[in-house]
Amino acid sequence: MQIQSKLPNVGTTIFSVMSALANQHNAINLSQGFPNFPTSDKLIDLAASYMKKGYNQYAPMTGVPILKERIAAKIENMYGKIVHPDNEITITVGATQALFTAIATFVNVGDEVIVFEPAYDSYIPAIEVVGGIAMPYSLKGPDYSPNWEEVKALITPKTRMIIFNTPHNPTGTTLKAEDFKALEEITKDTNILLLSDEVYEHLIYDDQEHQSILRYPALFERSLMTYSFGKTFHKTGWRVGYCVAPTRLMKEFRKVHQFNVFTIITPIQYALADFLADPDEYLSLNGFFQQKRDFLLNTLKDSRLKPLQCEGTYFCLFDYSDISDEPDTAFAKRMTTEYGVASIPVSVFYSDQRDEKVIRLCFAKTEETLEKAGVLLQKI
Repeated sequence: MQIQSKLPNVGTTIFSVMSALANQHNAINLSQGFPNFPTSDKLIDLAASYMKKGYNQYAPMTGVPILKERIAAKIENMYGKIVHPDNEITITVGATQALFTAIATFVNVGDEVIVFEPAYDSYIPAIEVVGGIAMPYSLKGPDYSPNWEEVKALITPKTRMIIFNTPHNPTGTTLKAEDFKALEEITKDTNILLLSDEVYEHLIYDDQEHQSILRYPALFERSLMTYSFGKTFHKTGWRVGYCVAPTRLMKEFRKVHQFNVFTIITPIQYALADFLADPDEYLSLNGFFQQKRDFLLNTLKDSRLKPLQCEGTYFCLFDYSDISDEPDTAFAKRMTTEYGVASIPVSVFYSDQRDEKVIRLCFAKTEETLEKAGVLLQKI
């Protein structure tokens, strides 16, 4: 049987490789982005109660109404933006499904999509599966700030979409108000759509304010935004997220969504709706994770790894160029096997494998785990 792969160059992800290596060598896993601390008992109890009450059949295709209403209330509370819960919010299987569905809905064969790199690893495969052409724009260290004239130069008559992520994984940087003004200027009077990955919206530090597209009315009209309850409430295995978009875009998004997954786990949606009724459950997260970031940085202050600026997410980049001139993938693997701490090499987030001698560490861990990792990393 002859099979023509739609993703001939895709193999096992670096996250699987590094996690397997960490398990093999009994290393502390700071590579993959998942918490290792207990999550809210209240949320677990709510989910269990809805299961026991019999909320176990199909939910509406677009999501449970009360959950969409609570999300709309959260959006208005945080960004002053009124979105229609029935027409402009759809519950998805995590943010990754929302991203894939948005790309599959609007990108046609031959369309070009500008992707900011280093990039989350699902963006480009999703573009390629539907026949689109990824046009990478490389953010350069150490600050990873976009040059909007360079971005503008990538725009052609075939440009259909621009994908970006703020707060940004893997760099931990954030887009600012001036970035969104520049984005508005370069997309004005075009047919370009924007796909804004905002899964770390609550993980932003040092008294900064998250600059969501929801704050910018002109940009909102051409945008789809994706979010993740797994990231927000430390339950990555529940796989629940959502997409927000203006009605005319959401109508098209749902045409693909209904044949992609149709509906999302019912009792978890009701539990999340109840949990969102208390804004402190999400507004307190920035302080919670900033404390973890600061703990990791303090633990490593005497190491030879040089931290880069971390404004958001639960990842921090470290420059190891004073230690070794090895390629970052080789260094990350040696760090795992010889020093007992697994990381992610940042070159894997670039299409051209751009190597700036930088690794990514995840600090969504207990202080005990971070302290143990710090002791080991100071030996390098």
